[in-house]
Amino acid sequence: MKCSDYYFNMLTRDEKKAYHDIFEALSCTASSFQTARIDPKSFAKAYMFVRLDHPEIFYSARYSFRYYEHADSMEVIPEYMFKPSKLRTHIQAVSARVKKVAASCRGEDDFDTEKNIHDFILGNVTYDKLKKDYSHEIIGPLTTGVGVCEGIAKTFKILCDSLGIWCIVALSENNPDKGIRYRHAWNIVRLGKNYYHIDATFDNTLSREGTARYDYFNLPDSSVFRDHENPVYPLPPCSDGKNSYYIRKKLAFTKEEDLRKRALQYAKKEKVLVFLWRGGYLSGERVKEICAVIDEAAAEKEKQARVFVNHAQSVFMAVFERDEMQSDVIYENANEGEEYEGGN
Repeated sequence: MKCSDYYFNMLTRDEKKAYHDIFEALSCTASSFQTARIDPKSFAKAYMFVRLDHPEIFYSARYSFRYYEHADSMEVIPEYMFKPSKLRTHIQAVSARVKKVAASCRGEDDFDTEKNIHDFILGNVTYDKLKKDYSHEIIGPLTTGVGVCEGIAKTFKILCDSLGIWCIVALSENNPDKGIRYRHAWNIVRLGKNYYHIDATFDNTLSREGTARYDYFNLPDSSVFRDHENPVYPLPPCSDGKNSYYIRKKLAFTKEEDLRKRALQYAKKEKVLVFLWRGGYLSGERVKEICAVIDEAAAEKEKQARVFVNHAQSVFMAVFERDEMQSDVIYENANEGEEYEGGN
């Protein structure tokens, strides 16, 4: 299955017809177009699915329509982000930007390319707390350097598309009971025969101290849904965990002895150590024990340690410094969700 067909294949026959009409009309920036009359909710879903499968169509998220009472067809009037005289200019500019960024992200293999795309986002995109309209589309991250989860996920997808990596945008439900008011968007990629979750937005919110984070890089279902809500639409099963970043880079520990050796190396050089703990359930007492190992290694090298803990993913970040300070443990929260504004 092509990734550009992923959401299309979830539609009914009538919705697929609307999808085709929407795609063709938006691709040529038609001022209006005719399509078979269907239920407004079904049409809204088709409109949203076009934009999920094809993030290059970043310039129309809304529309209106009109029809005669007994007519079999309806006229759809897309609402574009720019005036007609500027629309093509912006489309060409974003297309050129995609090609330039994609060329800079090409790696030795798909994993390396995926990492380069991830690192581009972390290094060049700031989370837009004002939630401007363009931050929900690729134009935000790619041209203004700001975006919300939807725009970031679409940007990740279009760069993967450009470089031949299978990738889709995933959406999760909101959960007001947990204080999660909005839907959240991230990506699923395919490497070889296996599928993996990757959430550049969450990693972006965790990156600090000049250190890029990979807590949500190529996770299986069993890991990502510890702090992601249920998906709105069905997703491919992600069962393999061997391509997660920390495992690939040998930064995953199950024994305190191995952690201590690595902590000593990083403390000596005052390097930031980020690692995945795989040694069983991470209780509060276990966190204290792991932090004690880090503190002891820091003290042996005459350093102090600040430790950040992403408890949901069992990831620790230890910052070693020579300056006198009180060792501290800070629990992190990467739950940045945004409302997905699809349809009318």
